[in-house]
Amino acid sequence: MKKLIQQFLKFGVVGVICFFIDTGLYTICNLIGIPYLISGVIGFSVSVVVNYLLSMKYVFVRRDDLSRKKEFAIYLILSVIGLCLNELILFICVDLIYGNWAWLQSFMHPRAAEILAKIGATGIVMVYNFVTRKIFMERRD
Repeated sequence: MKKLIQQFLKFGVVGVICFFIDTGLYTICNLIGIPYLISGVIGFSVSVVVNYLLSMKYVFVRRDDLSRKKEFAIYLILSVIGLCLNELILFICVDLIYGNWAWLQSFMHPRAAEILAKIGATGIVMVYNFVTRKIFMERRD
């Protein structure tokens, strides 16, 4: 259990780094007028590459039966599913909840709603990423 906690903490550090990359790019793109869903794809895509490199170096123990190509393919598939989950959460929070809740719009700027939605989506996708990468990508002892 101690090993799992340490691993999750390392994953968290990598996640924080990638969160700042993802959210920073998302926010910059959003502020310069790029629509929030496209901004989400841009931030998420750059952070996926950084996350792969850091995670496979510092967090997970590589499986012996996977080549780097297969490993990256699995990582990419899991990440695309994570991206879809991320985008779905953004859509639900921004378009369905914020967009249809007048009292929420009365005290929260649309950009603030988008950034808060992004933070929530990132937290949910982080848990998904850890669990799926642990299951599909890590060597079992």
